[in-house]
Amino acid sequence: MPKPPLFPDPFRQAREQRGLGEIDDQGDPVLMVLRHRDLRRSAHKYQDFSSEVEPGRIVVPSEVNIRDMRQIPFEMDPPRHTAYRAVLEDWFRRPLDQDYQAALRPIIDELVEKSLSVDSCEVVHDFALPLQSRALTLLLNVPFAEAETWISWGTHVFRSDDNPLDGDKATVLYSYIDKQIEKATREPGEDIYSALLATEVNGRKMTKEEVKGVLVLTFAGGRDTIINAVTNSIAYFANHSSALEQLRQQPEIIPRAVEELVRYFSPLTQMGRVATKDTQVCEHAVKSDSRISLCWASANRDASVFENPDEVILDRSVNPHVAFGFSHHKCLGATHTRTLMKLLLQRMIEKVQSIEILEAQEKIEHWGDFDRKVGYEQLKVKMT
Repeated sequence: MPKPPLFPDPFRQAREQRGLGEIDDQGDPVLMVLRHRDLRRSAHKYQDFSSEVEPGRIVVPSEVNIRDMRQIPFEMDPPRHTAYRAVLEDWFRRPLDQDYQAALRPIIDELVEKSLSVDSCEVVHDFALPLQSRALTLLLNVPFAEAETWISWGTHVFRSDDNPLDGDKATVLYSYIDKQIEKATREPGEDIYSALLATEVNGRKMTKEEVKGVLVLTFAGGRDTIINAVTNSIAYFANHSSALEQLRQQPEIIPRAVEELVRYFSPLTQMGRVATKDTQVCEHAVKSDSRISLCWASANRDASVFENPDEVILDRSVNPHVAFGFSHHKCLGATHTRTLMKLLLQRMIEKVQSIEILEAQEKIEHWGDFDRKVGYEQLKVKMT
């Protein structure tokens, strides 16, 4: 009898029967789009389902009560989105450069070696969080020491894990970014703050507020998602020892393995849009100014698209997952994440023979009738 999936799919029944789910988000109802085909259609239709609404409203859970800062280009529609993304893409493609990867490898090596040298390693806070933060110094091109400040913020830089209405962390993040922008204004350098301040969009320089919007997105969007992807992957290899051996025997499949792991774990469950007019999704009426969500985690388990969707198939050849978003709103940080995961798997198959889970506390998201495991609050392992 096959093993139950490591990460159960709570959306399967609703997806197959209706294609929709319904949740309440702080008194603002959200209609969840669960099928792969319907999600991709809705993502394309920005004229009907907009991202350029009140800042924070397309995020699920909503952040309208804790910020009024627009995240750029995430909370924009074309053509404004197109213009901003065009000037940002070269910077966020830098992880493809050999020099960038050469700088990232020692960061990964140090954490892997340290984990192998101790009797137990707490993966979330002592491995994945430092890895995410230290790697981010390369993406932002800032001093390595800055990572220690970011590590001190914990696994989410924008809101408290247990209270979506707690905006104290947002204040800390805003203050930090403001100081970095002012420093770059006085003493321009090679960092992302200086680069953005010198960038032109539609024939004019980006304002400090716009630069701040890009940085807020960069800090918030790639934080817990990378931590979840790294932690969940390590847990998977602990539960499936043959998977590491498969990668050792077939290292050429590592890029496909990365895509499969992010498909299966879908580190970000969903992202919202707001209807600009009365319309429909899956033949269900959607009123103007009401919210829908594009449920990436559900679409990535759609059996009409993925064969054996509840299994991790490391060499899956056809994998149109939407874990990094879809259409014009694909994640700018996807190249960084893919590169980090690829190099991590390469080092693990070289240095790690086995992983044993000693303690685990699952992290569960509660969405109405849906309880989704998204990762771990803590995961203690022994690596050898």
